[in-house]
Amino acid sequence: MAALLGLRALRRLCSVALFLSQLYVLSGRAGSLMTTKHSQPQSTFAKSLTSTSTNTPYFKAAESTEIPSYVTKCPSNGLCSRLPPDCMTCNTNYSCIYGKPATFDCRVKPHVHCVDQNNHEQENFTINMTCQFCWQLATTDYVCTNSTNCMTVSCPRQRYNATCTVRDHIHCLGNRVFPKMLYCNWTGGYKWSTALALSITLGGFGADRFYLGQWREGLGKLFSFGGLGIWTLIDVLLIGVGYVGPADGSLYI
Repeated sequence: MAALLGLRALRRLCSVALFLSQLYVLSGRAGSLMTTKHSQPQSTFAKSLTSTSTNTPYFKAAESTEIPSYVTKCPSNGLCSRLPPDCMTCNTNYSCIYGKPATFDCRVKPHVHCVDQNNHEQENFTINMTCQFCWQLATTDYVCTNSTNCMTVSCPRQRYNATCTVRDHIHCLGNRVFPKMLYCNWTGGYKWSTALALSITLGGFGADRFYLGQWREGLGKLFSFGGLGIWTLIDVLLIGVGYVGPADGSLYI
């Protein structure tokens, strides 16, 4: 009887121990779940903070401090009416009459500062100009490229294709850079007076032809004694009227 009671007591103790162990396991799992649930929002929030701080420079509006290239051509605090065309924006006056004075409304571009006659800074102003295209300007109002490959002393006189650019303070209609056919007008440094003096004094020895760079003609005059004087007289006349010039095709100075 005593053994039976001891056996029952042992079974109860085992049941209680098994219940306590299961309760402990369940409580541990619940705690880990609670910890995971609470830590997940924190990690997500931390990630959001990290990503936000990392991406902030990409979403930040860049402040442009670069100065436009045309500003270097614009004189500071100068007269607005004397500004180069690259420094202003003007409304085209289509009602102007060709060859007549016309008025155009203009406005300075950003970063450009100019003043009026009373030294007051202004942004809107008017300019007065003649109603004509740029290629119709006087030759003193534009600058053209020069050519050293064409003959200036020739009949008929040669021309070359030049690219011309209007001066900064000149205002006109149309393109400010345009092509134009010009006469050959470059010089190699030869003087007409020197060539004529050599032709008169030492022309019989071909000195004038040597000076102008015409070596074959100079040798011919040298060994023929100026063509017995006839060639010498002819060269004096040809150089005097400018028909014979430097061998490189340039003009006299």
